[in-house]
Amino acid sequence: MEFEIPLETICRIIVRAQEWDGQVPSNEPDEVDEADPISTDDRYDVIVDEKNDSVEEEIAGIIDDLADDQKVELLALAWIGRGTFDAPDWDDAIEAANDGEAEDAVDQLMDMPMLAAYLDAGLAAFDLSCDGIGQID
Repeated sequence: MEFEIPLETICRIIVRAQEWDGQVPSNEPDEVDEADPISTDDRYDVIVDEKNDSVEEEIAGIIDDLADDQKVELLALAWIGRGTFDAPDWDDAIEAANDGEAEDAVDQLMDMPMLAAYLDAGLAAFDLSCDGIGQID
């Protein structure tokens, strides 16, 4: 399968989306207890990466910079990875993704809670992967 969007770009989105998916809302209290400034939860903050708007903005920026047909293709790929369509139904997925505005595709992609996993599964449906590309090994 030959995509309009470069595989390297899809893989970059996957890497950043994995980082974004791994973030959680802050559990820091609004006020610090002066008697105990280091709560027991603070010991685990090294493991948890708090939500970072810059990661979300970067992903949205990468997607937004794509040509309209590439945005539609990325949405169709995510739908295939999610199981909404099967790989042999690629043309149907493209047609369904094309039914909306390209900007709607950006919103739909950014609203997917497992975007990285869906894109990765979509690539796998076409026997493609990000192995050996960029930061993914």
